[in-house]
Amino acid sequence: MKNIDNLFNRAINLHKAGDLFTARELYKQILEAFPVHTKTLNLLGASFIQSGEHQKGLPFIERALLLQPDFLEAHNNLGIILKALNRYDEAIECYRNSLALKPNYALAHYNLGIALNELKRHKEAVVSYHNALAIKSDYPEAHNNLGISLKELKRYEAAIACFQNALTLKPDYADAYCNLGNALKEIKQHEKAISLYQTALKIVPDSADAYSGIGYALSELCRHDEAAACFRKAVAIKPHSAFIMGMYIHSKAHSCDWNEFENMSRALLNHIDAGRKAANPFQLLPLPSSLAQQKLCSEIWAKEKCPELPGSSTFHKKYFHDKIRLGYFSADFYNHATAYLIAELIEKQDRSKFQIFGFSLGISPNDNMHQRVSASFDRFIDVSAISDQDIASLARDFEIDIAIDLKGYTTDARTGIFSFRPAPIQVNYLGYPGTMGAPYIDYLIADPLLIPDEHQLYYSEKIAYLPDSYQPNDSNKQISDRQFTRKEVGLPEQGFVFCCFNNNYKITPLVFGIWMQLLKNVEGSVLWLFEGNAQAGQNLRDEAAILGIAPERLIFAQRMDLPDHLARHRLADLFLDTFFCNAHTTASDALWAGLPVLTCLGDTFAGRVAGSLLNAIGLPELVAHSHEEYKSLALDLATTPEKLSALRLQLKSNRITHPLFDTIKYTRHLESAFTQMWIRHQDSLSPDHIYVRKIYD
Repeated sequence: MKNIDNLFNRAINLHKAGDLFTARELYKQILEAFPVHTKTLNLLGASFIQSGEHQKGLPFIERALLLQPDFLEAHNNLGIILKALNRYDEAIECYRNSLALKPNYALAHYNLGIALNELKRHKEAVVSYHNALAIKSDYPEAHNNLGISLKELKRYEAAIACFQNALTLKPDYADAYCNLGNALKEIKQHEKAISLYQTALKIVPDSADAYSGIGYALSELCRHDEAAACFRKAVAIKPHSAFIMGMYIHSKAHSCDWNEFENMSRALLNHIDAGRKAANPFQLLPLPSSLAQQKLCSEIWAKEKCPELPGSSTFHKKYFHDKIRLGYFSADFYNHATAYLIAELIEKQDRSKFQIFGFSLGISPNDNMHQRVSASFDRFIDVSAISDQDIASLARDFEIDIAIDLKGYTTDARTGIFSFRPAPIQVNYLGYPGTMGAPYIDYLIADPLLIPDEHQLYYSEKIAYLPDSYQPNDSNKQISDRQFTRKEVGLPEQGFVFCCFNNNYKITPLVFGIWMQLLKNVEGSVLWLFEGNAQAGQNLRDEAAILGIAPERLIFAQRMDLPDHLARHRLADLFLDTFFCNAHTTASDALWAGLPVLTCLGDTFAGRVAGSLLNAIGLPELVAHSHEEYKSLALDLATTPEKLSALRLQLKSNRITHPLFDTIKYTRHLESAFTQMWIRHQDSLSPDHIYVRKIYD
């Protein structure tokens, strides 16, 4: 036995010194001589935890507990292994077994908090961390993780205090600096956040988390070229870091930096095909991605970021009200594209049949659109400072029948709310042009051109088909009386004006190459683009020069108020759409302003939106079905003034007579879709595809 003790002590010392290989050999020698030595079994298992080989450690810990059921540390170690294997419920049971044996075991309280946090049970996690800190107040990791849970609960001030406590106890705690930066970023203090990430890098120079944190903050500040440089470093340090590759490519797209664009896009899509956590689904939309890839990307994101929670799929409560209660959830109830589209819809909804709730997820500026939209709901609730779970509970308290997500996977999305099932029927509508890939979203609002029946398998939702276009519009949208001159917006006095006011990230080398060919073929023509950032403008001018076009033939428009923006459309001759992610609200703006839009019908939702709008305004001849046809049509219209003039006259007439801007009729169609969803639910039927019948005057 003395030899066993000597071997055991040597093994422990080697283990503590980090020589895991030699320590394991000694542990195994002990077990050959004494197979029931539970301390050795536990430590051998722990050595595999230390090296990240959790599956290898599992049988040793389980054997130790089989031999000694009251082995406190082994219960905790088994919990660590099971958590690493994503067996969170079992891990929680292990930690609770530890605490039953020793209620003041701070490490078990801490580990229990981690497992609960992974299951999005943040309130319970907070209790566990507080318990750990009550036992051991100088526990920097517990302060840090408490801050993480509080941040998830939107309790930002308390979270910031926790990270600061962790740093007081451990000034070189790089993770705490990053987490403090994350919290400040959430409350839009981006410059301060960047400073904290930079401090983390001084401690850990190869921190992928710190570089990606700086990248995210710089993206919010529209410093996309700098953001891309940070994401590139993060990818170089940790190539498979979750979702960073997508941010890298998307940042480059914002500044129209196409160096290695095709190779990088192909690599990203290959990662998606392999099931890796490579991108936010939104970042795939402007890339040449397939419907299958977009669905898979959404499923990966939903599973990782906002998974279906236990019991959410079985929430099928039926409410019995005189009116169907609709809850619209968005962070964009202000001067934002979504608000511009839905403002009149909300005002026109039939209050004899529906009660309309607005849940505001973001801190909205008190601008004219916020005042208009907030006043149009029967009940408008600011829930920006409330956790996802509490918002879902509030919606249940209001007995919302249909919860409508206007965000999807766009900026400031709160998809986690819907994982808690705030309503028995949940709908993906308007904000995100694609599938959510989430089992708790029941329906997607679309139209037959956007999603032909043969495309339904690429959507996790059932499709609610509106008869014209899926997109609502405001028939009262004001166009300024201001008469812009070409000179004041930088356009030449003469020459054909091709125009595209889409966001810069939607422009790809493919479509830009076609535009440059058009400029070559149409003498004196110019291309009028929106400049989201100065770097994008410079990169596009440089690319034009490479393709043989004088850079000054690219004119860049700056952001301005919507009525004036609509008015300046009068100076353009033809709007050229982007391919993989079309103009959406931007296309409606152009058509409302009387500017013809030329598009090319793609395969995905995002690449078919402009086609849907043109179909609804009676101009299907402006929908090309190949890139070559797109180029040919653009050239024909630019060189045949009478054809373009006839189109403009037809557009002016159709704006009044066709469905695209008939908000009242659109509203009745959407209400019919909601009513059919509700009837199916009341009849205890599962969601199914819905085809709304067209209303005729």
